[in-house]
Amino acid sequence: MRMTKDNGEIYRLLDSMHGGAECELNFGSPFELLVAVVLSAQCTDKRVNAVTAELFKVANTPQQFVDMPAEELERRIFSCGFYRNKARAIKELSASIIELGGMPDTREELMQLRGVGRKTANVVYAVAYGGNAIAVDTHVFRVANRIGLVDAKTPEQTEEQLMLNFDENLWSHLHHLLIFQGRYVCHSRNPECGVCALKEYCKHYKKNIGQRP
Repeated sequence: MRMTKDNGEIYRLLDSMHGGAECELNFGSPFELLVAVVLSAQCTDKRVNAVTAELFKVANTPQQFVDMPAEELERRIFSCGFYRNKARAIKELSASIIELGGMPDTREELMQLRGVGRKTANVVYAVAYGGNAIAVDTHVFRVANRIGLVDAKTPEQTEEQLMLNFDENLWSHLHHLLIFQGRYVCHSRNPECGVCALKEYCKHYKKNIGQRP
């Protein structure tokens, strides 16, 4: 499917609001980004950055995380929430990277790492390696459906439809634009429709607000 004129205009308007949108996680290597993305699940990027600022001073390679006692890793990432599951995932993916002989640089290889799902792989592939990918987190899922860019019931369907509806060279930046839109304007509760440039195109606005007398 070719990108429609409306979708092109929506992209332009999103870019006018959030043109500087980019990954807000701090990292110094693709592996550090991978660890940070794991920690960011149901946690703010600000909190993750505070944790990794200290964590990466102690460990920032797969071998160092494999060697770190689980209890120490759990203690260091405790404030990110779900610290036991995240510590287990970090140690498992670190062991997988060692077994592979190095950090993978394709989405398919990243998804083969234990503890790494499609969304995480997409983020690392797009941000660390400059690949074209759309990682669907809660912001992307909510905003894309709310605007009407997709009509999807799952993150997987959302990713597929966005990939069909937008040119491939726009995918990675679109992912960041939708995240910023959800994070700073189109909140899950009380979206700030009054300051949003998308009102003319937004399904939610036209259905719920635009028809009000």
